[in-house]
Amino acid sequence: MVDYKFPSAARGSRAATPLGWAPALRPPRKAALAARGGEVAERGQEDYFPAPQPPAMSDPITLNVGGKLYTTSLATLTSFPDSMLGAMFSGKMPTKRDSQGHCFIDRDGKVFRYILNFLRTSHLDLPEDFQEMGLLRREADFYQVQPLIEALQEKEVELSKAEKNAMLNITLNQRVQTVHFTVREAPQIYSLSSSSMEVFNANIFSTSCLFLKLLGSKLFYCSNGNLSSITSHLQDPNHLTLDWVANVEGLPEEEYTKQNLKRLWVVPANKQINSFQVFMEEVLKIALSDGFCIDSSHPHAVDFMNNKIIRLIRYR
Repeated sequence: MVDYKFPSAARGSRAATPLGWAPALRPPRKAALAARGGEVAERGQEDYFPAPQPPAMSDPITLNVGGKLYTTSLATLTSFPDSMLGAMFSGKMPTKRDSQGHCFIDRDGKVFRYILNFLRTSHLDLPEDFQEMGLLRREADFYQVQPLIEALQEKEVELSKAEKNAMLNITLNQRVQTVHFTVREAPQIYSLSSSSMEVFNANIFSTSCLFLKLLGSKLFYCSNGNLSSITSHLQDPNHLTLDWVANVEGLPEEEYTKQNLKRLWVVPANKQINSFQVFMEEVLKIALSDGFCIDSSHPHAVDFMNNKIIRLIRYR
């Protein structure tokens, strides 16, 4: 029987280990081996460094957005450093916490999923029947994710071009109403007063849902001292009803709120609409910029001049 002896690995060679292939290193001294638990022969013994381990992943972050919870990573939230989220989670802005310790953002929780997905992929993914473009646009503007804002603008242009022929019909009504209110003349002296006000009503129908949303993004109700987009009043995607009043001379500001009297503003011009003439001027500007033109066959010239019925059409 022949005994075979295997020489130890030469310096600089590569040897198999439980952790993979690693270069063989200089054998350690006997003293060092003895300190590890006993005398071990130097011959044939090799020291190996473990294979490098991947860096530990950061803990996930849970956000409470308007009562809806989302879990993501810090890298996702700071993917656009110039955005508000980038500032919040890089320590440049303070963050609020809910009772569970989650980061709290008092915004719409439903559409935040589309914003979060954009942060993850840099791509805007919306369902085909998505009906909240105006809301998503406002949320993107709040979070100041500029690439998302630009992507939404491109999407709206694309959807608008996809729409073919469209019709816009506006019926206007106006009446005069007497309003009674109290006027404070001294700390404990009040007098009853009354005044006439103009009350306006506009029924707007369009076969283009996108146009009504565009119109809704330009017109705002003034109520309780705040401006609110009329988009939130769209119950039917093809139909919009507006009711508002003109300014009443001498009527205290708090009386508008107390009597639920809404005024109408157009933005970004920041112009209050106190007459049908101003209303139609602003609506026509928006409609003509979206490709509409006045229907020459309808309405009757008298109705058109009296601002009672307006019909516009768009051919594509």
